[in-house]
Amino acid sequence: MDQDERLCHASSFGAAAAAYAEHRPDYAQAAVRWALAPAPGPRVLDLGAGTGKLTATLVALGAEVVAVEPDPEMLAELRRSLPAVRALSGSAEAIPLPDASVDAVLAGNAMHWFDMAVAGPEIARVLAPGGLLGGLWNLMDDQVEWVAGLARISGSAAIGPRDTPTSWRAATADMHLPKTGVAARFGSPEQAEFPHGQRRTADSLVATLATRAGMLVMPEEEREATLGRIRAFLAGRPETAGGEFTLPMLTGALRVRRL
Repeated sequence: MDQDERLCHASSFGAAAAAYAEHRPDYAQAAVRWALAPAPGPRVLDLGAGTGKLTATLVALGAEVVAVEPDPEMLAELRRSLPAVRALSGSAEAIPLPDASVDAVLAGNAMHWFDMAVAGPEIARVLAPGGLLGGLWNLMDDQVEWVAGLARISGSAAIGPRDTPTSWRAATADMHLPKTGVAARFGSPEQAEFPHGQRRTADSLVATLATRAGMLVMPEEEREATLGRIRAFLAGRPETAGGEFTLPMLTGALRVRRL
């Protein structure tokens, strides 16, 4: 994906902010705890916070959270749902916080949108010495046969290269951590995966997949055709045709320490 395409995809979510808030999953608490352990203190920045899916989990775990999000519609949803959280307009490339002001920086399904050549020094700047940078991604478990089938018929716009465990394991650390030069400010990366799941119906799973960036930027006719294939697949599977089911997921987590 070139820079213009990346920016187009990254800026697509605001138009679907309400649907994103309703349908996107939260994060496995065990994964969030792992990404934070052991941070030197309780101050956590949720960077690229979106509508506050990760923010809410951090609050539930007792962290002192500040959320930063560049998209005004997504930020408005976050402020509506979590009015007690300090939520600021800003980006990974221009973080509106002082130096060494947080003990951890976490990003939920967002780090792949960062320009790490610029964001890496900014993240290092706001992190206290010994602080943690962590990324979390919700992955559809394609070791489950029907999920693998869904991925095949959906296409990469709906279930993309970071949406299943196999592709995430291969790409995440090399693609999304701070690059050469900035990397000298960070230690060695660690990865882990944690079981997760989301209660869905066929309709709500279709609505979830419709909030993926590739789907949001797709021409309307192609988008409706893709969603139609997904609906037909789910209607024909015994696991998904009869009401509520649990979508098998993993939360993939990445962490690296600020030196």
